[in-house]
Amino acid sequence: MAAPPKPTRIGLAGLAVMGQNLALNIAEKGFPISVYNRTTSKVDETVVRAKKEGDLPLYGFHDPESFVKSIQKPRVVIMLVKAGSPVDQTIKTLSAYLEKGDCIIDGGNEWYENTERREKAMAELGLLYLGMGVSGGEEGARNGPSMMPGGSFDAFKYIEDILLKVAAQVPDSGPCVTYIGKGGSGNFVKMVHNGIEYGDMQLIAEAYDVLKSVGKLSNDELRSVFSEWNKGELLSFLVEITADIFGIKDDKGEGYLVDKVLDKTGMKGTGKWTVQQAADLSVAAPTIASSLDARFLSGLKEERVEAAKVFKAGGFGDILTDQVVDKKQLIDDVRQALYASKICSYAQGMNLIRAKSMEKGWDLELGELARIWKGGCIIRAVFLDRIKKAYDRNPDLANLLVDPEFAKEIIERQSAWRRVVCLAINSGISTPGMSSSLAYFDTFRRERLPANLVQAQRDYFGAHTYERVDVEGSFHTEWFKIARQLKN
Repeated sequence: MAAPPKPTRIGLAGLAVMGQNLALNIAEKGFPISVYNRTTSKVDETVVRAKKEGDLPLYGFHDPESFVKSIQKPRVVIMLVKAGSPVDQTIKTLSAYLEKGDCIIDGGNEWYENTERREKAMAELGLLYLGMGVSGGEEGARNGPSMMPGGSFDAFKYIEDILLKVAAQVPDSGPCVTYIGKGGSGNFVKMVHNGIEYGDMQLIAEAYDVLKSVGKLSNDELRSVFSEWNKGELLSFLVEITADIFGIKDDKGEGYLVDKVLDKTGMKGTGKWTVQQAADLSVAAPTIASSLDARFLSGLKEERVEAAKVFKAGGFGDILTDQVVDKKQLIDDVRQALYASKICSYAQGMNLIRAKSMEKGWDLELGELARIWKGGCIIRAVFLDRIKKAYDRNPDLANLLVDPEFAKEIIERQSAWRRVVCLAINSGISTPGMSSSLAYFDTFRRERLPANLVQAQRDYFGAHTYERVDVEGSFHTEWFKIARQLKN
């Protein structure tokens, strides 16, 4: 391995595709970088790529000691390894050679409390620590991701100059990176970002299902619809790649590849963490939760195949009613339903971040988060600019739904939204994301809910007390006794 002519600016350990691409991105922006991986063939592979992709200032090391010693002081090392124990193992390996004042950055999808635990442990060794969410997939890592660093502010200052250049750059908005806040806030924000991503993907899948199953749109027509949508309010990375997917033919047979993909969705855990956190914080996140449930149900492929047989035998086909629909009207209705549902999904994610920020004292700026998600990341969308402006107008906004601009947009779209959900229900097509988003909106906008009955039931069987609408205080009624007297 060729040694660097002088100490490098930064190091990166963990050279799976994301690690390789981020290292090459850093080198391409003019920052000499040392790289290390436990499996040394990955180091050699990365060095070859650096040579091929522009003779970039990237230097490979096969052992952790020479890797750490090649970096200028105070040393900064980014780790991109699998979350959990591999992170602890890598920290152990590296910290043996690091010195006081050096810094470790975990760029993986880590559980935020693990980051807080590690930050404390590192502080005892005199080391600084950051947990940094990185979004954008392989492409983003190479050409400009969105990055969410949280933890030691001093550590952030060490590498701010690198992050500002390596991040995705959005005209009139700047680099898609900012110091998120203390502790595990960077990981938490990335986790919720992924939860919102689950919701977005589910809503798009439902739009596809309604257009294909009820509207009978071909893949060519779907590609054209999503391409058109990507020129307006739904302009986003996920809508763009959806249009691309519909245009790709199967390389192993006839027809389109999308139709040959097994309808079984995988997951890595961040969506589940998001829903668990929402429950812990008593924050309603039904769109995100329904997207997780949809993935669970998709995993029951064999059971669904058997269930389809049972219900077909009972006269239940795949689509319940073969309705004749106005295609043009349906496409426009589904576009509006998708946009309105999306507002609800983001509202839930932002409320979850705010609730955690208040619990932990992180002082997170929701408008700034919307800004750094505008480029580089998987949920990047023109729509995020509207969210940023909503929080600029009112940093204490209780819910995106009540921002005057978003409220107006939902009112304009709610008729189309209801038409799509009703059509789906009558056709026997599940739209859990759109339906739960609509239920979220309808619940949130109503001054009075049937929760009075639920609370009365709780007081009846468990003496949990209740409050009244007309008198201050807590009350308990002997419902059982009164009911018995009335029956006698």
